[in-house]
Amino acid sequence: MYYFWPQKSFIIIMPTQKDYNGEMVRQGRIEVICGSMFSGKTEELIRRLKRAKFAKQKVEIFKPAIDVRYSEEDVVSHEGNSIQSTPVESAASILLMGSDCDVLGIDEAQFFDSQIVDVCNELANRGIRVIVAGLDLDFKGQPFGPMPQLCCVADDVTKVHAICVRCGALAYVSHRIVAGEKQVMLGETQEYEPLCRECYAKATHHL
Repeated sequence: MYYFWPQKSFIIIMPTQKDYNGEMVRQGRIEVICGSMFSGKTEELIRRLKRAKFAKQKVEIFKPAIDVRYSEEDVVSHEGNSIQSTPVESAASILLMGSDCDVLGIDEAQFFDSQIVDVCNELANRGIRVIVAGLDLDFKGQPFGPMPQLCCVADDVTKVHAICVRCGALAYVSHRIVAGEKQVMLGETQEYEPLCRECYAKATHHL
């Protein structure tokens, strides 16, 4: 299906295919945006969702209820851009509340339980475009929550990078600069800094 706007220089293409009866049906897909903190994951998620809204598609956005750093309800990037969302306690809630849309966005997916993988697969199988953003590694450089599985089942994975604050190279991991061993600790620049692999090794005395 193609949408044309007069005097515009772009075309919005809705992925479709024909079923066995020759009817046009939507093609669902999973897109994952991953990287360290301050890499622009949420900014890219918001950009894609706003483009879908501009194309008159029905969009739903969800985030984990524990993420209240900038707003209790909205998804907000570090740059201050925002989009209205629905906070949920579990991945199962997304399946119940988000089945009637064209495009579904999920921010901070690393905080959800492992069921988020099945939820995303089910939504995509229903013909929904699912866009997921999340940290791929925790502060110890270990795979974070369900993100590895989400990357495996995704149709497309975009790895974005922050800049290492110590040497200017591409960042690899979010280094925690305050005390605490819990994997989940909400924070910003006062608690975390993006580091490249070498600077992270030096900072954690691995070199």
